[in-house]
Amino acid sequence: MSKIAVVYWSQTGNTEAMANAVAEGATEKGAEVEIITASDFSADKVDSYDAIAFGCPAMGAEVLEEDEFQPMWDSVKEKLSGKKIVLFGSYGWGDGEWMRNWEEDAKSAGAALAADSLTVNEAPDDDGTAQCKALGAAIA
Repeated sequence: MSKIAVVYWSQTGNTEAMANAVAEGATEKGAEVEIITASDFSADKVDSYDAIAFGCPAMGAEVLEEDEFQPMWDSVKEKLSGKKIVLFGSYGWGDGEWMRNWEEDAKSAGAALAADSLTVNEAPDDDGTAQCKALGAAIA
């Protein structure tokens, strides 16, 4: 059984809803899943998991959340070489630039993206929730 962390930051609850659906999809595939907020995750926890799903919404000018998520991401990304990860997040504007930049950052750190990254406009609807569950299944 694989052990998976779903690490997220959410301001409005949209990315939290996505995180819960990602966790549900991974659990349905038999994985042991822990849902962790960005403020409670650090580089010393990376090796405890077989795979990690990271979730953060687009903020400001299409960037990762800067006070909690970005510092956590910067601290863990150097430990992600060869680690199976997926990225997800919600947005309310823009064209997904934050996710493309985030993917490039993850790839340059050597992370192994296990599936295409997932973006959902605002709160996940039924289709968005199904996509989140599929993302969780992909990382499991």
